[in-house]
Amino acid sequence: MRPVDQSTDSRALAALYKIATLAGQSDEPRTILRVILQTIIDAVGGVSGDVSFVNPDSNKLEVELANGPLGPSDEDLSMRLGQGITGWVAFYGEPQLVSDVTQDPRYVELRAHVRSEIVAPMLGPNGQVMGVINIDGDRAGTFSSSDLDLLVRLTTEATTVMNRHWELKNLRGKARQLESLISIGQSLVTQLEPEKLFNSIASDARQITGFRACGLFTYEPDAQTVRLVAYDGPAPDILPQDALPLDSCLVSSAIHTRKAIEYANVQSLEFVDVIDLPREPGLRSMLATPLGIEDETIGVLVVFTDQIHRFNDDEKRLLGALSSLGAVALQNSRLYARVFQSEATLRKNEQLTTLGLLAAEIAHEIRNPLTVLKLLFGTLKLDYEEGDPRATDARVITEKLNQLEAIVSRVLNFAKAPSDLHARWNATDIISDTLLLIRLKLSQSKIQLNFTPPKIALLVEVHKGQLQQVLLNLLINATQAMPEGGTIAIELHRENRPEGGENLRIDVIDTGSGIPAKMRESIFDSFLSGRPDGTGLGLAIAKRILLSHHGDILLRQTSENGTTMSIQLPLVIP
Repeated sequence: MRPVDQSTDSRALAALYKIATLAGQSDEPRTILRVILQTIIDAVGGVSGDVSFVNPDSNKLEVELANGPLGPSDEDLSMRLGQGITGWVAFYGEPQLVSDVTQDPRYVELRAHVRSEIVAPMLGPNGQVMGVINIDGDRAGTFSSSDLDLLVRLTTEATTVMNRHWELKNLRGKARQLESLISIGQSLVTQLEPEKLFNSIASDARQITGFRACGLFTYEPDAQTVRLVAYDGPAPDILPQDALPLDSCLVSSAIHTRKAIEYANVQSLEFVDVIDLPREPGLRSMLATPLGIEDETIGVLVVFTDQIHRFNDDEKRLLGALSSLGAVALQNSRLYARVFQSEATLRKNEQLTTLGLLAAEIAHEIRNPLTVLKLLFGTLKLDYEEGDPRATDARVITEKLNQLEAIVSRVLNFAKAPSDLHARWNATDIISDTLLLIRLKLSQSKIQLNFTPPKIALLVEVHKGQLQQVLLNLLINATQAMPEGGTIAIELHRENRPEGGENLRIDVIDTGSGIPAKMRESIFDSFLSGRPDGTGLGLAIAKRILLSHHGDILLRQTSENGTTMSIQLPLVIP
């Protein structure tokens, strides 16, 4: 830079004093700049002027404030560094006096009346050009070298004032951000419901940063997927749904590196196929900040700007702090859920313990009258002719009495299992006998039963009473799902077992209203019932019985048109 004449200029004293007094004011930057610009114009005898700053994101010189009308270039007042006289000063950092702009090839016209210019760079603390101040004259030769020297002195003072003002404003902003972070932290730790917590993190991040949009992704390391659980901002055309494979997502870089990653322009062609980006034309730059607890990454907080933007260190630190608060709140919510689940498990265990004691007491009270019933029924010696339906009923009654006795014995001797529980049975016989037990209930409920026995015997090695107990439970559930009547179908299928051999699959199909979505994943849990008078033990016991038979029970399908429950048992090959 050319040496500045430090001799006292009578014009400088008043102008320097006026500019210096602006340092402690709390006005907005443009208000202070407007006073500075007008003071300099008056001091050097100009007719108009402007203040421009270098945009670090676009690396262009942009007009921040102008005094006096601008010409036809109102729509785009930015210049490349080196373009025009002001761009040249911004690029080289040297003040310029142009006595006649019409003779300078660098000149770019913004005002028709301009004939001469003086321009001085605004140098930051590190000596880097942060902007320029340009003063115009309306005739050639308006300015002298002393005018340029004065402009340089006033620009230096103006730069110092603006730097102090920005520092104070930055400190005030950080103080407000700190207060906001404390308030946000206090609010987040009270949010224990995941959905509300997710939305709070996203909305708080957008509010404290002022960016266009904010989203929150959760990360599942076992499945290697991420899911967008909250989004705050203008509604996008397409919002990512469901779990997304990590390797196909932009946020994967933040998860893998555990560092904040920024992208200059997510609207560029290279991001067209990225599946985790909200499709909203107004989104430009993106910053992804991981949410981590110790060595575990549990999510990613993303923010979007509406213009191409280079995120500075302060913004990254702010989002890092907010991400840390969010991570702690998320972990707190998860721990609370675990505690709540543990309490629920303890309560369930208490219920099971109470139920076990109650069952043993009831079984003890039942066994005596049951023994009397069995003895008395045996002494009746009911011998019916072959083909008489009462003979079948008598046989079934005998079997049920024996089954009741076995159940009572198992309750009383829970740890002991009879050695002869299982026997080889034809599945058709077990199903037919079970249907006899429920035929009257089906008729009363206006339910049609469809069951066509297969032509060949399908043998299973089971405890007949327990398998009938499972079938009865499914048939009663199906009946209760059709209060206005309907159809129940029982179908038998053979299917291969993954470990070799074959399974017998017994499908119980009804035309009821289906199982509610919120209950489908836990219908085999104890004490889960969809009926006010239900105990929630039926399917849980059925599951336990079939697992003890090396089989299983599962919900094959359910909808508003009906439900299919499937029993799987190892098929015995004769």
